Amino acid sequence: MRGLRHLPSATNSATLQTFHFYTKLFKSSSISPRRNLSVGASNMEPPIAKKVKHEMEMFGDVRIDNYYWLRDDSRSDPQVLSYLREENAYTDHLMSGTKHLEEQIYSEIRGRLKEDDISAPFRRGAYYYYSRTLEGKEYSQHCRRPVANVGAEASVYDTMPTGPDAPPEHVLLDENAKAQEHAFYTIGAFKVSPNNKLVAYAEDTKGDEIFTVHVIDAESRTPVGKPLAGVTSDLEWADNNALVYTTRDEILRPDKVWLHKLGTEQSLDICLYHEKDDMFSVDLAVSESKKFLFVESASKITRFVFYLDISKPEDGLVVLTPRLDGIDTSASHRGNHFFIKRRSDECFNSEILACPLDNTSATTVLLPHKPSVNIQEMQLFSDHLVVYQRENGLPKITIYNLPATGEPLDRLQGGRVVDFVDPIYSVDPSESEFYSCILRFDYSSMKTPPSVYDYDMNSGISVLKKIDVVLGGFDSGNYLTERQWATSADGTKVPISIVYRKDLVKLDGSDPLLLYGYGSYEVCIDPYFKASRLSLLDRGFIFAVAHVRGGGEMGRPWYEDGKLLKKKNTFTDFISCAEYLIEKKYCSKEKLCIEGRSAGGLLVGAIINMRPDLFKAVVAGVPFVDVLTTMLDPTIPLTTSEWMEWGDPRKEEFYFYMKSYSPVDNITAQNYPAVLVTAGLNDTRVLYSEPAKFVAKLRDTKTDDNTLLFKCELGAGHFSKSGRFEKLQEDAFTYTFIMKALNMVPSLP
Repeated sequence: MRGLRHLPSATNSATLQTFHFYTKLFKSSSISPRRNLSVGASNMEPPIAKKVKHEMEMFGDVRIDNYYWLRDDSRSDPQVLSYLREENAYTDHLMSGTKHLEEQIYSEIRGRLKEDDISAPFRRGAYYYYSRTLEGKEYSQHCRRPVANVGAEASVYDTMPTGPDAPPEHVLLDENAKAQEHAFYTIGAFKVSPNNKLVAYAEDTKGDEIFTVHVIDAESRTPVGKPLAGVTSDLEWADNNALVYTTRDEILRPDKVWLHKLGTEQSLDICLYHEKDDMFSVDLAVSESKKFLFVESASKITRFVFYLDISKPEDGLVVLTPRLDGIDTSASHRGNHFFIKRRSDECFNSEILACPLDNTSATTVLLPHKPSVNIQEMQLFSDHLVVYQRENGLPKITIYNLPATGEPLDRLQGGRVVDFVDPIYSVDPSESEFYSCILRFDYSSMKTPPSVYDYDMNSGISVLKKIDVVLGGFDSGNYLTERQWATSADGTKVPISIVYRKDLVKLDGSDPLLLYGYGSYEVCIDPYFKASRLSLLDRGFIFAVAHVRGGGEMGRPWYEDGKLLKKKNTFTDFISCAEYLIEKKYCSKEKLCIEGRSAGGLLVGAIINMRPDLFKAVVAGVPFVDVLTTMLDPTIPLTTSEWMEWGDPRKEEFYFYMKSYSPVDNITAQNYPAVLVTAGLNDTRVLYSEPAKFVAKLRDTKTDDNTLLFKCELGAGHFSKSGRFEKLQEDAFTYTFIMKALNMVPSLP
C-alpha cells in the first residue's frame, strides 16, 4: 500500500559511500548548466534536470517521459544522487531566509512536549509493561515492573506503584543505545513471550522496511539464538519456544509464513504457507486468548484464513475460511468457538459469525449486517465481545455480554455503547487482558490530546489512565471543533472535520486554512490531535480534514465509490470541500493551503492540475504521482497487489482512465500554487523517483514564478526520519513553508 498500512522495500548503502564525491557529483551532467551552483548566492537558480527522451507506447498512445532516468533502484547512480542533492541545496537556500521562523516554531513544538514521560502501563500477567522517553533523547526505552499483588483482581482503578518501595523498573530494550550506530532506527515489533521470559523485536536501520528480528532474555537482555534477517515486522510467538514470521518476494510482497524454533538456524525454518498469487499478501494475527494464531492471505477484495493451534505448532495450518472471490474474513477465538468477521457484496459493511472449533462450517450469525453501520474490528474477552463500528462518519464502540463458555451462542441482543464527549473524535482499540472485564482504548480529538482509558464492561465505569501532557499553557477550552458537510459535484454529502482557536478566528474569509486529505485504501482519517499543529492554530489558522470518498469514513460503499474507475470522485470531493470552505468564509483562495501524503499526495497532485487557481500553497509528502507508469510495471513493489485498488492499466479502459488523472501525465503550461514536495530515498512504497519526476516536469512546464521546492531525505524511507525530535523539525519546516507562501513570516527584530 502506498499509504498508511504496514507493508513493504529495497535499498542500497551507496548513499554514504558517495558522500565523499559530493563536489564531483555537483558537476555531474544530470543537471542542466543554466543555473548558479553557489548555495550562498542570493540569485541561486533552481536545478533543471536534464531531459532524456523515453518513449512508452500502449493502445496506440505514446507518452514521453523525459525524466525516466531518475529512477535508480540501486539508489547509487551518481547523476541521480547529484540531482537530489542539488534539489536539497536549493530548498535549503530558499528557506534560509525564514530559518528564524522555523527555529521559533520548532522551539514552540518541542516546548509543548514532556520529554521525560511514560506510556500508560499495561498489565500482562505478573508485570506492568510500558515505554519511557528521556529528556533530550530521540528514542524510547521499553520497560516493565513486577506486579506487587499478582493475585488481586484487575480493576480500572489499578495503578502501577512507582515510589521507593515499589518493585524495581527493568529496562528491556533501550532504543537510544541501539540507534547510536545508525542514522535511522525504528522498532517495528516488540513482542513478549507468553511466559514473560523472552522478548522478540524487529528493527529497521535504513527506513526500507526490511527488518531483522532479535530475541533476547528479558532479565539479562542477552541474545537468544541468531537474528532472523530479511524479514517483515509481522511476527508472533507460537508458545514460548517458537516464532512465526513472514518474508517478502522479489517485489517485496509478503508471500511466505515461517515457523522458527528458537536455537535453530533460520535456514532450517519450516515454511507454513506460500502465497503464489501476486495479487495476495499474507498477514499474521493472534487470538486474544493466545491459543490460536491466524494466517490471513488477502487481496484488496478477498481474504481467507488458516489457523495454527499454538499448543501444537508442528501440526501446521488448518483452513478456517475458504478462498472465495469477493469474500473478506478475519477471525478470533474464545472458548469452544471461532468468531469470524465476514464481508461480502451483500453484507458490504460486514457481519459477525461464530462456529464451533470442531465444526467450522456450522456458522451462526451473531451480529447481522446493517447497511448504515460498518463493522471495522472485533475484540474478544472471556465474557465479552467488543465491536468497533462506524456510523454516520464517526467511530463507535459497542460491548456485548457473552454466555458462559460451553453454552449455546445465539444472536447478540442490545449492547452497551461507550459515550464520548467530543462531537468529532478518534478512537482505536488497544491491548487488553483477555481474562478480565476491562477494555482499554485510545481516544483523542482535534482539541483533546491522546488519551488512554480503561473501561469496566460490567459497570460501565470509564477511568482515564493517561493523557499526553501538552506544556506551554495549552487549554483545550480555547479551541472549537465541528463537522460540516460539503456537497460534491454528483450531490454526495462529504464530511469535513474542522478545528480552530475561537478567540483568533474571524470566519470572514480572511483566515488562513490548511485542508488535509487522503481518500484511498478504505483508510479513515479520523479527527485526531497533533500538538505541533497548535503552532498553526495559535497563529489564527483553521485546520480541516476532508473525508473524501476512497476512504472508509462512511462505510464500505464510500470506499468503493473512490477507487478503480470511480477514483476521480476522490478529487472532485476534495475540490467541493475546498469550495464549500471558501463559500462559508472559513477562508479564501488566497488563504487556502492543502496537504496530502502518499496516496494523499496523489490527491493533491491531481487537483492542482485540475484546479490550480483554488489554492495558495500545496504540501505533497512522498506523493504517489506517477500512477500510470508505476501501475504498468509489475516489478515495482506493491504494483500487482494494487491493481484491485487503482485498476490494471494493461487493460485499455483503465489505461486511459488512469492517464486522465495521473499527476505526472497531466502537468500543463499553467500557473500553479507554491508547492513543497518531499521524498525518502529508501522509500519502497512510493519510489523517490515519482516525486522527483513530478518536480522536474513541473518546474520545466509551469508558467508562474511561485516557489517549487523538493526535499528528499537521503537516509530515510516512506515515514521520513526516525527520531521524535527530527519529526518535530520536519513539522516546523512544513509550517514555515506554508507561512512563507502566505506572506505570514514576521520580520526579524
